[in-house]
Amino acid sequence: MNTALLSSKKMDYCTPQDFFDSLNTEFHFALDAAATKENAKCRMFYTPENDGLKNPWNVGGGAVFCNPPYGREIGKWVRKAYEEAQNGQTVVLLIPARTDTAHFHDYIYGKSEIRFVRGRLHFTDENGSAYPPAPFPSMVVVYNGKRKDER
Repeated sequence: MNTALLSSKKMDYCTPQDFFDSLNTEFHFALDAAATKENAKCRMFYTPENDGLKNPWNVGGGAVFCNPPYGREIGKWVRKAYEEAQNGQTVVLLIPARTDTAHFHDYIYGKSEIRFVRGRLHFTDENGSAYPPAPFPSMVVVYNGKRKDER
């Protein structure tokens, strides 16, 4: 198993381009909230240096795409996405389908649209070369910024 896929230490696992393109056709992304200069999917993006967790996501006038680092910090990214949606921003997350986690129950379940990905994604490097299938299932979480959570 490629344990780097389960951690936040390696940030160059890229969303497969065709998978992103399909979502982008639907949502018209303006910002990639968790990227590197080499793997950013949008013209506007946050990197570890300018930290998408600390900056607002309502930039660029469109939806936000976020494939955050997969590791212990992922709950912070899910919470940030939820909070940005509560402020009216449409956010689309690509994350592991871990329905047993606190962040799933606190910020996703009943508060977003959940699309489970069939099969396992083949993440890529910056050059588009595919890695073996991910060792976990994935889901796309859609926060429609127009729908507020009535907790």
